[in-house]
Amino acid sequence: MILVDTVYQKVLALANKEQRGYITPQDFNLFASQAQLEIFEQYFYDVNGARRVQGNDTVYADIDDMLEEKMQVFETTDNSTVISTYAAAPSGLFLPKELYRVHRVETSINPIITCEILNTKDFRDCIFGGPLIAPTSRRPVANIRDNILQCIGSGGVPLTPVNIIYFRKPAKVNWTYVVINKQALYNHGTTTVNFELHPSEENQLVNKILRLAGISNEQLEVMRAGHEMDMTTTKQQPKTQ
Repeated sequence: MILVDTVYQKVLALANKEQRGYITPQDFNLFASQAQLEIFEQYFYDVNGARRVQGNDTVYADIDDMLEEKMQVFETTDNSTVISTYAAAPSGLFLPKELYRVHRVETSINPIITCEILNTKDFRDCIFGGPLIAPTSRRPVANIRDNILQCIGSGGVPLTPVNIIYFRKPAKVNWTYVVINKQALYNHGTTTVNFELHPSEENQLVNKILRLAGISNEQLEVMRAGHEMDMTTTKQQPKTQ
């Protein structure tokens, strides 16, 4: 976790209110959520690149292990009790809005059987193909399309998952404040939402927010400074390719 007020104060200090413009709390919250989502989405591309290269036995310096650590906070498992609250779709179940990417669907309880998640073409070929590729009770298949999850078992019978394991999206950041003497001051409360990213991402968050603020406010100096610092941070990180 990264404290939202820590990032906000750094952004304001770097933006330099007198010379480079002021970032309002409302704008900051928008830019902060966007920056967090950009970093979060990049994890999935980085994992793909990291797994193409050979790792090492040192956990703290292995790229794949470091990425897994950063992503763990977003990994969520919905069991049968939670799944029963999903809205029913004509051909399956509507997935939660906060869900970003499903990576495992389990159907049976004893033993637990994992569905093979297929793209739409392969899923249809499997369902409507011959007996050699048809799903079975030991090899159920699943498909996700238009935020609807379908699970099919033997004989084309729809199945209800007992566990859905997925990565959820980061919660929207919210820097809460009170206005005193026409100045916004941080006011931590129940609606305050900190960054959910790993602490190592703090510098990159600050840089990305500065770049977004510069673009929005047409402040070329702020945008350039944020971009240059973002590039420096990126160069300092381990390469995955």
